[in-house]
Amino acid sequence: MFILLSTPLREAVGLNMDRPAWSAKSKQRWPSCSALLLLLGMGSLVFPLRLSAETPKPALTVTSTRPEIRDWPENLAAVGRILPWREVAVGAEIGGERIRQVLVDLGAWVEAGKPLVVLDDLALRIACDQAQAALAEAEAALAEARANAKRARQLKGTAGLSEQQAERDLIAEQMAQARLEAARARLAETELRLARTRINAPVAGIVSALHAIEGALVQPGQELVRLIHDGRLEWRAEVADTLIHRLAPGMSAWVQTPDGGRIEGQVRLIEPSIDPRTLTGRVLVQFPVAETRDRLRPGMFVRGSFALGHTLALTLPQTAVQLEQGQTRVFVLGRDQRVHALEVKIGRRLGDRVEVLSGLGPEDQVVERGVGFLNDGDLVRIGGP
Repeated sequence: MFILLSTPLREAVGLNMDRPAWSAKSKQRWPSCSALLLLLGMGSLVFPLRLSAETPKPALTVTSTRPEIRDWPENLAAVGRILPWREVAVGAEIGGERIRQVLVDLGAWVEAGKPLVVLDDLALRIACDQAQAALAEAEAALAEARANAKRARQLKGTAGLSEQQAERDLIAEQMAQARLEAARARLAETELRLARTRINAPVAGIVSALHAIEGALVQPGQELVRLIHDGRLEWRAEVADTLIHRLAPGMSAWVQTPDGGRIEGQVRLIEPSIDPRTLTGRVLVQFPVAETRDRLRPGMFVRGSFALGHTLALTLPQTAVQLEQGQTRVFVLGRDQRVHALEVKIGRRLGDRVEVLSGLGPEDQVVERGVGFLNDGDLVRIGGP
């Protein structure tokens, strides 16, 4: 590197570039000149660095906004399971017979009165024929007894029929009448057992459980089919004991479905007791049958909310909120065109806006976009959207 010196400077350091040779005196001055030249060279390197360090950081262009007060719906979130509104167990009312045919399958919709299971009825049909024959025999015996009793009443007290015989004929009529009634009862019982070999749906609903197996021997009271009454499902939501007092029957509620949609319903019942282990109460929400079919299934664990009403909320665009190291903060614009990070507490979310619960006022001006590039104290310039 060459350094050009002016004439006065050359004279000051004792250099004369025009002289062909240096004097002894000049040679003695050479170390001092070298030191001065070295200092000048280092200064030329350090000075630009100092200028660069003192150059201010360029201002970032951002957009700003102010918090808005809006009328927002207030909801209470909860979780719970989808369960049948009411289940009906359908079983065998007779025993000792085998299952001949199963007419339904799991998940099938059945109308009230539709046959579900058919038992083997051969033995009962034979018994029914025997009971009918016994009834016919009893009817014939009664007819004979009535004829004898009629004759006894006519000849009673005459020489043609003794008193004892007349009494026997009258008693025989009564016994024949009793035997006829017994035969009729046996026939009715047998016919009833025969009818019960066809197990029908007592109510309309969806088959939620099926225990019937063709060929299996059934016992009285054995459950064969379980139905969801009318196919109605309900959400049994678990709500904290400190919040359950805010709910009431008839309130609107909804659950999120696995397909990303939601189904709306109403609070049907709030159970009076609180679970001492979980400190939660159970709230039962019913839904229209047409809405839940093929979208909700018993046993599902779903999330949902209860509509509590509307309240005023201080809101900001979600883009104005930054999550940094577990803290939620916004950048407030100061009068010096510098931003200051301010920690806030957020609440509800609706669309592209969030509710600010604390830390900010409606008069504050905050950065709306570009917060991810900012640090506390940065100089900014307000630009358009």
